[in-house]
Amino acid sequence: MLIKICGLTRQEDVDEAARLGAHFCGFIFHPGSPRSLAAQQAARLESGCMRRVGVFVEQGADEILRVMREARLDFAQLHGEQSVACARAVGAERVIRVIWPARCTGRAQLEAELQRHAESCAWYLLDAGLAGGGSGSRLAWRELGGLGAPRPWLLAGGLNADNARRALALCAPDGLDFNSGIEDAPGRKNSQKMAAAVTAAAQPRPMGK
Repeated sequence: MLIKICGLTRQEDVDEAARLGAHFCGFIFHPGSPRSLAAQQAARLESGCMRRVGVFVEQGADEILRVMREARLDFAQLHGEQSVACARAVGAERVIRVIWPARCTGRAQLEAELQRHAESCAWYLLDAGLAGGGSGSRLAWRELGGLGAPRPWLLAGGLNADNARRALALCAPDGLDFNSGIEDAPGRKNSQKMAAAVTAAAQPRPMGK
């Protein structure tokens, strides 16, 4: 189970994510977010073996590529209305494309949306809400069970130690993205909540109900 810890702003939290074995660490580059960082701030955060992800909401390809260079990023998470052309300019192998299932009227439309972006991304991230940055609310996990996604996908939206196992049981993503559910305040992670969430995600999946 792949784990992404997003919304990181402090070295101590990045260190804890690495110690817990997280695979991705996420830095937000959206000025409207209370977790937003400048590229130079993110560059100073050392992340060990974790893959570095930048979250972009309004930026175009040129700005995304500049920040990726300055912040030493491995992936760009396109969390806005960036086009397929923008994703290709960044490089499909470096793009995590955010999809909002609540925008779709059913499974067929959702899978068509996934297919539309399949050649311009390496990963999907399925998030709650309808647009923009993370909402902190939860998706209807049961409705995502058996999803025919042509790329691996991460589940986001209100995840924490209390609900991670149920989310995994109901929709079986390739990974989980934790953010607000493991914080004391925006951008300030709680080490105990982080550890509990990662432990819960690593446990055998229970049968869905």
